[in-house]
Amino acid sequence: MHRILLAFLAALTLSAADVNTFSIVAYDPATGDCGVTVASRYFSVGAVVPWAEAGTGCIATQANVNVGYGPRGLELLRQGLTARQVIVKLLADDTFPGKDGRQVAVIDHLGNVAAFTGSNAPNWAGDRQGKTWSAQGNILVGAQVPEAMGRAFESTPGDLAEKLFAALKAGDDAGGDSRGKQSASMLVVGKGRGRNINNDRLIYINVDDSPAPIPELRRLLDMNLGMLYSQWMGDLRSAGKRQEAREAAAKVARYMPSAQSQVTLGLMDYELGDKPAALADFRKALEMDPNVRRQFEASAPPQPGRGQRLRAVLDDQEFMKQLFPAK
Repeated sequence: MHRILLAFLAALTLSAADVNTFSIVAYDPATGDCGVTVASRYFSVGAVVPWAEAGTGCIATQANVNVGYGPRGLELLRQGLTARQVIVKLLADDTFPGKDGRQVAVIDHLGNVAAFTGSNAPNWAGDRQGKTWSAQGNILVGAQVPEAMGRAFESTPGDLAEKLFAALKAGDDAGGDSRGKQSASMLVVGKGRGRNINNDRLIYINVDDSPAPIPELRRLLDMNLGMLYSQWMGDLRSAGKRQEAREAAAKVARYMPSAQSQVTLGLMDYELGDKPAALADFRKALEMDPNVRRQFEASAPPQPGRGQRLRAVLDDQEFMKQLFPAK
């Protein structure tokens, strides 16, 4: 009984002092975006570990965490220090106890990657790097966690956010935090690429307390990406980039599936002259909502904009016969 009590008290002390987690910081050379994603058996890990600034860099600070490594590291990156120089400076200036138990990873604005795992970071602790990423963790089941994260990041196509999520899920599937699951977070930044106006944060989502934080992070990521692509779709269409707008519309339909998103995609395919694709889009919309035909007719007045585009479809008698064949 005495040994059980001591173990329990040690666990309480450890969880209060440390952010025991696995994370990945990464950079997208095609867009200049960078990001951090993290999961842990720790409440609200997103309030502590991920730090990022567009055009500056990204930082993950964890283990026997000195949260000040986040804002101070970004300040040093703005001054022009490289990722490696930032870590050296942070450690040299750290006057708080437990420095040899810290863990930090940094990516600078050029995509240079550096990481540090202190000799006293709680076992298993370590980090692995690739050309554009660093994966790290402590109190993990073993080295297979960051190694799986790196493989998943490199083998996953598409947006940086998708690559980050694939890495986080791979780390979780490989065993993740040996104590269990509680929270997860993702932060991705890119100059002027966030939602609305004058926003550099493409993604900032947090699951603070959940028995299944990774699936919940996936749900939030789908919503966030769907809203981003919806905004980009409108911007691209306004700029006359119809094919690019169509690709964005397809992403909206993927991330936020609805009859409405399928109708929008169908209209774009129709405008681009791909009637078979438009027919498939509209049929999928009908499967989702049988009232789509009435919605078409009710919202297609002869006026500029979306209604006019619907009118063109409704006036195409051959197309309409294929979409709504007579019974």
